[in-house]
Amino acid sequence: MTSADLLRRVRRIELRALRKVEDLLAGPYRSVFRGRGLEFDEVREYQPGDDVRSIDWHATARTGVAQVKQLVEERCLTVILAVDVSASGEFGSGAQSKRELAAELAAVIALSAALSHDRVGLLLFTDRVERFLRPAGGRRQALAIVAAILGHRPRGRGTDVGRALRTLSQALRRRCTVFLVSDFLDTGFERSLRVAAQRHDVIALETADRAETTLPALGWVAWEDAETGEVVELDTTNAAVRHAFETFQRERSTRLRDTFRLAGVDRAACTTGTSFYPALRRLFDHRRSR
Repeated sequence: MTSADLLRRVRRIELRALRKVEDLLAGPYRSVFRGRGLEFDEVREYQPGDDVRSIDWHATARTGVAQVKQLVEERCLTVILAVDVSASGEFGSGAQSKRELAAELAAVIALSAALSHDRVGLLLFTDRVERFLRPAGGRRQALAIVAAILGHRPRGRGTDVGRALRTLSQALRRRCTVFLVSDFLDTGFERSLRVAAQRHDVIALETADRAETTLPALGWVAWEDAETGEVVELDTTNAAVRHAFETFQRERSTRLRDTFRLAGVDRAACTTGTSFYPALRRLFDHRRSR
């Protein structure tokens, strides 16, 4: 991909994202995500029912009347997009690959952060950490994130979600909102996910393609695992083969949902070639109602 091609793709994704981001996400985005902590607002007179631990003893001694510190949530969020760029992301049965879907999701989140004056950073991962962009604000940072996702040439092919989460836990000292964007073709990351969710507000955005859930009757087909290189031949005209494939995928999806639920992580499932806005809207509405 040339620089001109990359620029055109970034611009195209930005335009698609901007059509919806302001009216769909800018308001709900602010209302459903917590700030990084609490900051001092003012001192006021103690009222019955106030937590005695909030009493400001210096102000109390100075005025002769019990005073308490009033705290408010910090306005500025730090948002981290942890995006899977493993080889399976190149798959797409239509015009859009899973990596392009991830880039568009990232554009919507990053531009929402920019509109809300928040800082957004990026971690690209495969079976290793590929790249880390430190959080910054503004539209330029949002577009740099999209360009990094589309233009990065990964060194690894596999997926290690646990390593990405452990890296974030080490790199981020303060509470952040972490969007974990992946097809989650990985196992054994449950503990790392629980630990990360205890420290940060973690949200899973699952990327998928319809062809990964159903097997069309095309005769004998050779399937190659993009991450391992393993090749399997299947007779797709055999109804039992198709049923076994679809059953396996349903069970995998159920296990993944259970993993997120047990870790206390919200999830939205997004599919290539279809609008992901309804899934994000349901996610945001669920968080707001809670």
